[in-house]
Amino acid sequence: MSALPVTSTDHDLIVAGAGVRRVMGIETEYGISVPGAPHANAMVLSGRVVRAYAAQEQVEAARPRWDYSNESPLHDARGFDVPRGAADPSQLTDVPADDDDITLANVVLTNGARLYVDHAHPEYSSPEVTSPRAGLIWDRAGERIMQQAVRVLAQQPPGINLYKNNIDGKGASYGTHENYLVKRSVPFETLVAGLLPFFVARQIYCGSGRVGLGPASEHAGYQLTQRADYIERKVGLETTLRRPMINTRDEPHADPEVWRRLHIIIGDANHGDVPTLLKLGTTALVLGMIEHGTLGEPPTLRHPVTALHAVSRDPSLAAKVELADGRFVTALDLCEFYLERSTAHVAARQGNAIDPDTAEVLTQWERVLTTLRSDPARAAADVDWIAKLVVLERYRARLGDGPPVPWDHPRLRAIDIQWSDVRPDKGLFHVAAARGMTRLVDDAAVEAAVTTPPEDTRAWSRGSAIRATGPDVVAASWESVSVYDRAADRVHRLELPDPLGHTRALTDAALAGSASGAEVLARWSTPRATPDDQPENQPTTEKEKP
Repeated sequence: MSALPVTSTDHDLIVAGAGVRRVMGIETEYGISVPGAPHANAMVLSGRVVRAYAAQEQVEAARPRWDYSNESPLHDARGFDVPRGAADPSQLTDVPADDDDITLANVVLTNGARLYVDHAHPEYSSPEVTSPRAGLIWDRAGERIMQQAVRVLAQQPPGINLYKNNIDGKGASYGTHENYLVKRSVPFETLVAGLLPFFVARQIYCGSGRVGLGPASEHAGYQLTQRADYIERKVGLETTLRRPMINTRDEPHADPEVWRRLHIIIGDANHGDVPTLLKLGTTALVLGMIEHGTLGEPPTLRHPVTALHAVSRDPSLAAKVELADGRFVTALDLCEFYLERSTAHVAARQGNAIDPDTAEVLTQWERVLTTLRSDPARAAADVDWIAKLVVLERYRARLGDGPPVPWDHPRLRAIDIQWSDVRPDKGLFHVAAARGMTRLVDDAAVEAAVTTPPEDTRAWSRGSAIRATGPDVVAASWESVSVYDRAADRVHRLELPDPLGHTRALTDAALAGSASGAEVLARWSTPRATPDDQPENQPTTEKEKP
């Protein structure tokens, strides 16, 4: 297997939504702590994590500021804008950072990702990718980046520990967000109707497991997911309070006339390869069916939020949720409905020549659901919450002299946290993985993705600009890169409006042998041919140096 998956971009397949291929990515906020200092300032700690990695990887000299000019966090997909005065401060993510404030540390990496402080957590936002397998690779690259930051900081005892999870064990939750480009022509209400029952159902294969029931673990028990208890309503704009099943933030980072970016905040931080692949892949399939109108009439849940909690709290997978027509079904029933419809959708549009990415997701989805239906315990190699449960049950048996200790035993909560420790020699997931969890991508691919961007999206140009021009890149965002021309004492802003533009195939020749940021910009600016249904790249503009 090659170090990086090199595949030609089937642009039409991605735009058509005939399978799992579409523009997507994952953002993960990592839990953070200092040994022996439970009250340390998490924002300062998070800034140290970002700066430590940036300095180690020699991107600190460039350290381009984040360009907020295309951000619109208060625009709601339902057709209105929330007044800034009425918004919670946590929603104002478009406020420019002070470059000297460590609590606002923010860097763009050579792999096209963003590493920054999001409130009280270091966050890794992966570059744009076009397949679930690529999403898995660059998400795991984020884990390697956080591991490296921890290693650097360990040289200054007591160091800083990071956790790939969604709870701190004290009542707080933080996010792992998925992003998918979806056609604007689909009414938002149609997306909501198709996705609500799917999000209730997919917990059974992409939950990461949690000790405790209730936001503050008020009750003893074990459940499938870490996020379910923090979801309070069906639809809404907030992400840190009154959290919804469907987030309405309308910030496409692409042509807003053609696309919307579906920002999903309900998911867990996954460790295993299979749950991450299925989380991205099955969601992409459902979105394709919704876009094409082939999902049919989706099941309507009478009480979606209640159903979400009920499914998460039943590791036996026997919980039944009520539909609007009075019938009761299990999460497995719902998953099998979506699998059956997805299989028919793909067959109707791709026939016998199903693309490899879609075939992989369909195969893994059917295999995992079959195992969960027959004997959930046998899915421990493929499902995070089951793998964690196996480990916890062993500890429950060991901690007491008689029957297994109850689920509110404090040692079990500590093990829950330790499961997600990013350090390979400390994290219990890494121990479980070494004993036989299913691997879909090799270490060489992940290691390469730490410093190399995806080839088939605009992330290639963003990451390559950081690598090629160093300090000459003064600002960057998902949609632009600004480069300082030292000779002319001017800043040039290159627009990257199309997520499927400025790929490796389109920019390699421009970047080859470039000696300066200005030269890169000049070579980069050649317009590319686009399909009829895609916008042309905007012409390069120039702005005075700030």
